[in-house]
Amino acid sequence: MQAPEVLGGRYELGGVLGRGGMAEVRDGWDMRLGRPVAVKLLYPSVSAEPDTRRRFATEARAAAALNHPHVVAVHDSGVHAGRHYIVLERLPGQSLADALARGGPLPTAHVRAIMRDVLSALGAAHARGVLHRDIKPANILFTSIGGVKIADFGVAKSADTPQTLTNRIFGTMAYLPADRIAGRPATASDDLYALGVVAYEALTARRAYPQANLGALADAISTGYLTPLTTLRPDIDPALALTIERSMSRDPRWRFGTAEQMRASLDPPAQRTRRTGRVLAAVAVLALVLLAAMLVLV
Repeated sequence: MQAPEVLGGRYELGGVLGRGGMAEVRDGWDMRLGRPVAVKLLYPSVSAEPDTRRRFATEARAAAALNHPHVVAVHDSGVHAGRHYIVLERLPGQSLADALARGGPLPTAHVRAIMRDVLSALGAAHARGVLHRDIKPANILFTSIGGVKIADFGVAKSADTPQTLTNRIFGTMAYLPADRIAGRPATASDDLYALGVVAYEALTARRAYPQANLGALADAISTGYLTPLTTLRPDIDPALALTIERSMSRDPRWRFGTAEQMRASLDPPAQRTRRTGRVLAAVAVLALVLLAAMLVLV
């Protein structure tokens, strides 16, 4: 029986969890700390490419710097037998892509909750100058308690991304806006656009732009025609539908500029009013308590 492969004398490798264009993700076990991990390994065929190694290092630094509850944690990174690797938090759940592949649209409350978690993570990332640039169902992973975390910062842009790479088109075309495909530099709004496309897909169980041919896909995105969400899902409340459709607007001036703006628009007006009322009531009570304390002191 062949002994399991061990990276850096510490991480025992198991089966393959997933494969991408430049790396595979393996099940792993941290023998030092006695915990499950996921290990992302560059393929040998691309490990010698400086650009690929640079992107891999960017992923490790970007995710590790965030330390956010809705971002998959990075535990370690290194090189083993010429192959670069990143050791990641091992989540027991599946991805949103897996859930959608099983069939059926998701309930509106679930999609809204997913959007909240992702927007919380994106807000933290954007505040640190990090753009994810590849938000899609496969990069949204479920936790054991039903929340989600975003993964794969492999094409992220941060302050230390080399300038020569800044204006190149990274990401998955089906989740990119037309102006980005045309060559506009990446912005935080692109991540929010991609999340809108993901939410549309989660609510309808179909791609917003299903064209398989890249040319036809680019044309469809450029045209920007979408069947309205409320036509496909009459049960969706107007606030959620408008938030998603605004984030996917063909005109970038209509899109959300920040994750906080998009998150604030998710609630129906009645819920926002109730929340505002609760806050005002709490402030009023606090003011009365302080006033009473001042009178006692006098």
